Amino acid sequence: MATSKGRDAGAASSHFGEGGELHQSASAPDARITTNHGVPISDNQNSLKAGRRGPSLLEDFVLREKIQHFDHERIPERIVHARGSAAHGFFELTDSLADVTRAKVLTELGAKTEVFVRFSTVAGGAGSVDTPRDVRGFAVKFYTREGNWDLVGNNIPVFFIQDAIKFPDLVHAVKMEADRGYPQAASAHDTFWDFVGLMPETTHMIMWAMSDRAIPRSLRMIEGFGVNTFRLLDENDEPTFVKFHWRPKLGTQSTCWDEAVKIAGADPDYHRRDLHEAIAAGNFPEWEFGVQLLSQAEADALPFDILDATKLIPEEMVPIRVIGRLVLDRNPDNFFAETEQVAFLPTNMPPGIDVSEDPLLQGRLFSYQDTQLSRLGTVNFHQIPINRAKGCPFQNLQRDGQMQTQVFRGRANYEPNSLSEAGEIGGPRADPQGGFRTTREPLEGGKVRLRSESFADHYTQARLFFRSQTEIEQAHLASAIVFELSKVSLDHVRKRVLANLGNVDAGLAKRVAAGLNIAQPQPSKPAVAPKDMEVSPALRIVGKYPDTLKGRAVGILVTDGADGAVVDAVRKAVEAEGGTTKIVAPKIGGVTLKSGQKLKADGQLAGSPSVIFDAVVLVLSKPGCDELLNESAAVDFAMNAFGHLKAIGFTPEAKPLLDKAGVVADAGVVELAGKPADFVTAARTRQWDREPSVRSLA
Repeated sequence: MATSKGRDAGAASSHFGEGGELHQSASAPDARITTNHGVPISDNQNSLKAGRRGPSLLEDFVLREKIQHFDHERIPERIVHARGSAAHGFFELTDSLADVTRAKVLTELGAKTEVFVRFSTVAGGAGSVDTPRDVRGFAVKFYTREGNWDLVGNNIPVFFIQDAIKFPDLVHAVKMEADRGYPQAASAHDTFWDFVGLMPETTHMIMWAMSDRAIPRSLRMIEGFGVNTFRLLDENDEPTFVKFHWRPKLGTQSTCWDEAVKIAGADPDYHRRDLHEAIAAGNFPEWEFGVQLLSQAEADALPFDILDATKLIPEEMVPIRVIGRLVLDRNPDNFFAETEQVAFLPTNMPPGIDVSEDPLLQGRLFSYQDTQLSRLGTVNFHQIPINRAKGCPFQNLQRDGQMQTQVFRGRANYEPNSLSEAGEIGGPRADPQGGFRTTREPLEGGKVRLRSESFADHYTQARLFFRSQTEIEQAHLASAIVFELSKVSLDHVRKRVLANLGNVDAGLAKRVAAGLNIAQPQPSKPAVAPKDMEVSPALRIVGKYPDTLKGRAVGILVTDGADGAVVDAVRKAVEAEGGTTKIVAPKIGGVTLKSGQKLKADGQLAGSPSVIFDAVVLVLSKPGCDELLNESAAVDFAMNAFGHLKAIGFTPEAKPLLDKAGVVADAGVVELAGKPADFVTAARTRQWDREPSVRSLA
């Protein structure tokens, strides 16, 4: 038997965490590699053969286990939301909703609840890029004291369809075309717009998807919405309708379309990297959590049906009540085990939260559970550590199944039973008072396959969204539709979409038709004539950014012989405002400054284009500038920054490069004379006044 000292020296290289998850560490005292069953491996470089040059032997269980595990290390990816990025954090309640719900996560003031949040694109596969024009998923798993609560939403508050039965058709239409397998992660193709043109209920969502909301600057800068209407239940089971909202503390910010396309080539993992690096640096993303609350009477008084997922409730009608905050403060330890295996279920709700009759939500209640069974291969996916209820125990009499990891004791696996050791009735029982209860909603009428007439208005809110945008955003939206329809090859599809747009706004339809250089058709005949609602400034992005550099990145291009004092001044000014800086040099080895000091580079010029920064600075020496004049990456660095409406700070020596790049003086092009305060001011936002001079918009 080994001594105590011997056991310490040969301690296992793995241990179980508080949640039962297995942690492995290469730095543990015993770093011997083993099979999955703990058998130490003597040689991990060579398979067992019949002689030095002979065939491999079937008895080599080390080889078979290793290859077999490799063959099965990929699970079926999500059909939608396949490309995701995630983080751990916490939710803190700052305003109790005890007056309308008994859910402890929403009533215990000051309580912090552990969360895991996954962001995602929708249309592309797991290997697609981060920056396509697409909806972003915003899914939050709360590990509450009363079980997991999964709030599975998007960065857009409405959806394409009203009834879940159309979801397979929607996804088939937007995914790669069935005969050719492309385009990947793109909606600009025939099948998607054919579906859109034939389904007027998609029109409101199309306004959002073609807006700048669909090309976010960062996952840290997107809003989140529960999309569907839910209910809260108080102690007496009295219901209150609720809409859930996440609002980023950094403000909702976007990229330019041309910029998003170029980022996809420069850094396909742009959003994933941005989120990970921000958390690793201690710049924890944060959101406010708000609710819109309505009684049944208030809901009935609205000019639209809140059970219709293609509709939103304007904040001007029902203000958002901020009740908490979400902070993401820890990156995943393992992408597959956590980000990829996390399973969100809209059916995960603690007592005091309930669903509504929204027909899209009703279908989601089945679909998500079924999807997880397919992806994760077992009814026991809830036992995977990232999915496990942490804030409370889970216990029931469900047993066995593939990948069962719990070892249950006792004879009885049914309820009720009386086989406990103490003789009393044994095993867990239902809790009529504290358990989950549903709304006592009266039902009437026979079984039908119909839509409510209150769902028939498909254009009023689409018109509301478009007319609520600033002129800049309207131009971007119209240009996005022109781009998408320019990729459509079928004339009748384009014409049908244009006819529907005529019901949204005649000016919009005219601009798109002009951008396509085709005749504008007459508006299609709507089921319900659209109405004009009061515009909602809350639906805009432009003009609402926080007046700060916090969360924004500045790229500083530096050459040999540059003035290090200017670099230091810019760094200090940007970082004092909460921004980050990265040094870009012609070569990754860095540069030698005028003082003789060596300056380390964070990135090499060709691999760190200006599209990955929010603003740029050029601190060059004259010889350094002369060399860069013949370097296309340097010219593009300045030209794209100007074209993407970014602030540009520069030393006088950089002027020839700016001239060659076509950069002309405006409020966002700042010479760094003395303190860089003027540059910092310009770098807080995009230079929207510059846009008409650099691109034509619809």
